[in-house]
Amino acid sequence: MRFFNMAYEFQMQGRLEQAVAYYKKSLEVEPTAEAHTFLGWTYSMQGKLEEAIAECHRAISIDPEFGNPHNDIGAYLMQMGKLDEAIPHLKRAMEVLRYDNPEFPHANLAIIHEMKGLWPLALEEYERALALRPDYKVASLGVMRLRANLN
Repeated sequence: MRFFNMAYEFQMQGRLEQAVAYYKKSLEVEPTAEAHTFLGWTYSMQGKLEEAIAECHRAISIDPEFGNPHNDIGAYLMQMGKLDEAIPHLKRAMEVLRYDNPEFPHANLAIIHEMKGLWPLALEEYERALALRPDYKVASLGVMRLRANLN
């Protein structure tokens, strides 16, 4: 846990190489879904999206019910322009039992729908995200934007 916490601190400070090193040390001591997911997040911050996705798959192999890596894979695929490929990962993130931010995959799916011009579907997903977290700015802005465009 100590290595994981140090890695997270380095990551939040933007010291990504040190964060990678400490997440790896954490994984040597005890492989956890969280450490793999956060290592993936760090890789994504470095622009290493393939490595980030690989870490998320490792996280899922340890704990398939941990929501973060499912959503993160979807988000990384979105960044790569692979919108259709991202959708099943986001939908899986909506189904898992353990996820602190269940609004994220709804908002990400809404973004995909919005990018594809499927505004009514996007609006539904933004509203689902808001139902889970009423103060979620991404979703509230999406709802406002789409309602203005649909009227």
